[in-house]
Parts: sequence; structure tokens; C-alpha cells
Amino acid sequence: MSNNWINENQELIEIDGSYGEGGGQILRTSVALSLVTQRPVRIKNIRAKRNKSGLLRQHLTAVLAAAKIGNAELTGAELRSNTLTFRPGKVRHGKYHFAVGSAGSAALVFQTVLYPLLSTPGKSQIVFEGGTHNQKAPPFDFLERAFLPLLTRMGAKVKLCLHRRGFYPAGGGCMTAEIEGGDLRSLSLLERGPITSRRARALVANLPANIGNREIKEICKKLEWTREEAKAEVVQSDGPGNVVVLEVASEHCAEVFTGFGARGKRSEEVAREAIRELRAYLDSGVPVGEHLADQLLIPMALAGKGSFHTVPLTDHTTTNIELVRYLLGVEIDVNTRPHNGTVRVDVRR
Repeated sequence: MSNNWINENQELIEIDGSYGEGGGQILRTSVALSLVTQRPVRIKNIRAKRNKSGLLRQHLTAVLAAAKIGNAELTGAELRSNTLTFRPGKVRHGKYHFAVGSAGSAALVFQTVLYPLLSTPGKSQIVFEGGTHNQKAPPFDFLERAFLPLLTRMGAKVKLCLHRRGFYPAGGGCMTAEIEGGDLRSLSLLERGPITSRRARALVANLPANIGNREIKEICKKLEWTREEAKAEVVQSDGPGNVVVLEVASEHCAEVFTGFGARGKRSEEVAREAIRELRAYLDSGVPVGEHLADQLLIPMALAGKGSFHTVPLTDHTTTNIELVRYLLGVEIDVNTRPHNGTVRVDVRR
């Protein structure tokens, strides 16, 4: 099986990292599933569609972490490298410590080693250091409140704990994970069900506390939430940071939406950023938002079966679908509903 960006020869699978969304997920999915399948890969044109192409620190940390747990042989594992060859060895559980060394996402490093360890018998304890609240990566709150509960329903034994938040540009965050290998079972998420709870938090570190208060005021005004549902909180971090986190729990799943503060960005706009995402999700009527859709593909493929109803797919997700299809040999059907543009995704062997 091959297509115009994935080719297999006698030695390894060659993957063009410039295909589709052309970002770091192609790299992370490739090395993670290389360990799961024990098939070597070579990724070229790494992150070719980003302003700074090649391996940056968080991507290199993810690759080195995958190599460490899987005793892999590497070629091209250095900063700004555009080509990487990854030859997997035996995956081994144990105690590990992976530090990005910048505000790069610790969550993305976690996700790179998660699936090889879930697919291998044994228990691991891992410390991850770096950014825990990054604008272009899953923040810890999303992992803890939206993603991990679904993974647990699929039979995964994973525990996450946040010890210190890390914001851009200082980083310095720390989280730990306990992962036990075992079989995953299928999951179907086709209906949202009624909303059971709502929660908003405005987190502020090393900045005036009034920033969070203004954000909460805007949330309560725009969404008509109560002050019991929405709170501002001053948190500890190595550097300044601000994030708004909106969580909506429904009968069948929970979703988390964020807005990030930045220099020159008004507090009210940070809140509105998260509100816009939340409202679009609520208006769609589906259980799975665009980011969660991306995260469910690999565990459902490993389980051999699963389905979910989601919003129109992003380029990020469609690229990941093609890669997961090929590397794990599963069928992934995507059907768009013409009346509203929402999408049903079915995974099966």
C-alpha cells in the first residue's frame, strides 16, 4: 500500500512531512506508531510548512523520548534537521524523565510516548518538563478533563498530575504520568446528551490579578454563567502567563476550550477567544470538538474499532487520518452530513 507521500521499500517506510498540514504531528505520529508496529520509518521535509522548519526543541525531545523508551536507532536527530530515520527496538517500561528545555509542549512529548507504552505490558512513571499551557498544543486541562476520561473508558490505565504550570516563553512546567500497558476497547461517541456541568477558570501567573477578574466578568456576561461556575485564580509559574479555560461536561463526554493572553491583547478578547470556540461547539450539536477528534484517532485505531460525530475536519485531522490508516492498517470512513456539514468518523479493522 502506498500513496503520493507515504512509500514503502524493503527497508523502511518513507514519509513526506510536507504533506497536508505539514507540521509536527506527522513526525510524532510516525515515530510513535513505528514503535507500536516495530516498522522503521524515515521522515523527510520535517515541518516543511512551518515558519521554522525542521526539528525544534520540543520535536527533538519527543523523538529522543520515543527512542529512549523503544531503544531505537536514530539518524538525523538534531536541532533543525529536516530528515530523520527511526529504527525501533523493543519498547520498555520504567522510570523516565524528559525535559524540553524551553516552553515547548510537554503534552506533545507525553502523547508521543503514550501509545507505545499502552501497547506494551508493564508500568511506567514519567516526569515531563516544559510548557504545560501552550497555544498550539493541548493544554494540561484538555488532557485531564476531556481526553483522559475517554481514554479511561477505553480501558487505558493512565494517570496525570500537574505539579507546576509552564507558560510561553519561560516554560518551566512539570507534569507526571503513570502509564500501564493493556488492551484498548472500542468507543462510540455519536451523541452529546444533555449538559451536566459548566466551569470557567481564568489563570494568571506573575501578572496583575485584575486580568483574570476582567476575563471572568466577560465570560459571565457573554455566556450568562454564574460566579459559582466561573472563577479567577492566581497560580505559580516561572514566568508570566494567562489562560482562560472553559469546560462543558455532557452526558457522554466533556470538552475544553482555551484562550491565551499575550502582550497587548485585552483581557476581554482572551475571554472572547475561548467563548467563540465554545459557542461554535455548542451550536454544532456534536459530542466531539475539532481538537478532540484529532486525539481519538490513534486509540480507536489501536482498539480496532470506534466512531465519533464531530465538526468539519481540520487539515491537521485529515492528514493524521491518512497516516494512521496506513501505519496501523485500519479503515477510517469519513462521512459528511450535507444538511449541517458535521462529520461521522468510523474506525475499523
